[in-house]
Amino acid sequence: MGLEECVLVDLQTLSDNRGDLTIVEGGRHVPFEIRRVYFLHGVPPGISRGGHAHKRLRQLFVAASGGFDVLLDDAFARKTVRLDRVDRGLIITPMIWRELRNFSPGSVCMVLASEHYDEDDYFRDYTDFSKAVGRR
Repeated sequence: MGLEECVLVDLQTLSDNRGDLTIVEGGRHVPFEIRRVYFLHGVPPGISRGGHAHKRLRQLFVAASGGFDVLLDDAFARKTVRLDRVDRGLIITPMIWRELRNFSPGSVCMVLASEHYDEDDYFRDYTDFSKAVGRR
C-alpha cells in the first residue's frame, strides 16, 4: 500500500442546454461498495480537516463545489492533490494519512466511503500511524 494507489478518477458528465449532470456509480467510478456518504462544507478560511488515517476504509473525495488541497502521506512520501472539478474524484486507500487544506469559499467536499463510521478504524496520532506502517 502506498501513495501510488491513491488515484484520480474521471466522472462522467452529461451536458445540454439545461446544465450539467455528473454521475458517480459504484462498481464503475468507485471501486468499492458505498456504505456511507458525507459532506464537508462551511469550512472557515485557514482551517484544515482530516488529520488522520484509516486502517480499512476506502474513500472517494469529490469537490462538489469550489476546491481544496488534499495532502496524502504514507509515512515514506507525501504528495498534494488539488481537487477543484466536480467531474474528477480522488480515491484514497487505507493506511494513508490525509489532510484537507486551502478550502476556497463555498467549497463542498463530498466523500463516498466503503464502510460505516467506526472510531476503531482511525489513526488520529501521526506517530502511531507511522509506526503501524513500519516507519520509525
